[in-house]
Amino acid sequence: MPIKDFDYNAFAENLASQAAEMVPQDLSDNDKAYVVNTLKNSSLKAGKALYEDKAKMGFSAEQATIITQIIAEWSFHKSIDLIRSGIPMQYRDHILEKIAYTIFEIANQTFKQGLPENNILELIDHHVRKTYLDSITELKEKGIIDEGLMEKAASQSNIDTAIQQMQEAEAQQAAQAAPQSVPAQNPPLPPSQTNSPVPATSNGLPATQPETKIVNKTSIKYEPPKLLKLVTVALLLKRMEDEEQVQQILECFDQTDAGTVIKYMYIDGIEQEINPNTTTRILEDIAKTLPEVTETSKKRLVQETKMLVEKYGRRKLEKRLQYERHKVRQFVFNAADGEYYSNVSPKVANIIARYIGSIV
Repeated sequence: MPIKDFDYNAFAENLASQAAEMVPQDLSDNDKAYVVNTLKNSSLKAGKALYEDKAKMGFSAEQATIITQIIAEWSFHKSIDLIRSGIPMQYRDHILEKIAYTIFEIANQTFKQGLPENNILELIDHHVRKTYLDSITELKEKGIIDEGLMEKAASQSNIDTAIQQMQEAEAQQAAQAAPQSVPAQNPPLPPSQTNSPVPATSNGLPATQPETKIVNKTSIKYEPPKLLKLVTVALLLKRMEDEEQVQQILECFDQTDAGTVIKYMYIDGIEQEINPNTTTRILEDIAKTLPEVTETSKKRLVQETKMLVEKYGRRKLEKRLQYERHKVRQFVFNAADGEYYSNVSPKVANIIARYIGSIV
């Protein structure tokens, strides 16, 4: 069902008209037009997808507006970065499309979880920057650009420049407004230490904050054992294709933990962060810390898994599961024989059963 009161066409036009007034003057007319058109097209695509809501995401008009605006903002800034870095025109659209898709996917999960807006913006900020840098690195690895151009592109960050200019202007205005007889005040805290809301950038759109330590893997506030558990959950969910099942599992966690899981779902190469020999033990530990739920029927789990084996064939599943942990394989093939593998808890068995259903 379309989202009521969400006119994405008019909204995209409005964003584009704002952007046209805020494009840096040092760009050529063609580049200015490219920035505005890119922002407009990304806004239209995102807005249309949200409005039609074919994936039944259930966003409100306000949420759809915010998500569209975030995508528009990053399209604006990153198109400028690509232009100033000198990345060839034919490769820019693909990079910007990947960035827009990344934002859309993260917003989809985080808004569903009801995470605080600042946390959502931090996650998006981190992954936009990562997607951008990964894309530039990929061009270098393919021999399309050289080392110097890659470094130049990596150093571009129009959003940080805009925030810095805004902060300097605010500081200058404050200094001019202060009475001359009043002694100078202590300098304001840097942005990362204040509690002020996210500022607006020079293009009139709300700015995500610069990348902060909260998104670095080495500075997560969780103790390592808990973080390892959350990363393991992220690894499992990353491989599941059914978004509804992913959502059901995420709802077992509180908002902060769910946000951490979502963040690690979008980190490439996260599989390398966990020793496969320890994942089964971690899953058992997770089962003990999950909120209490109605006891899952062992008989139903066995029956559902057995039906999957019969439907897709034991040989096919053996091939698909050949690299899985021993207990995962054992549970599946015990169920194929009508038996419950007692070395896994019902909660873990339920996760395995959902996972198997998503990969066949």
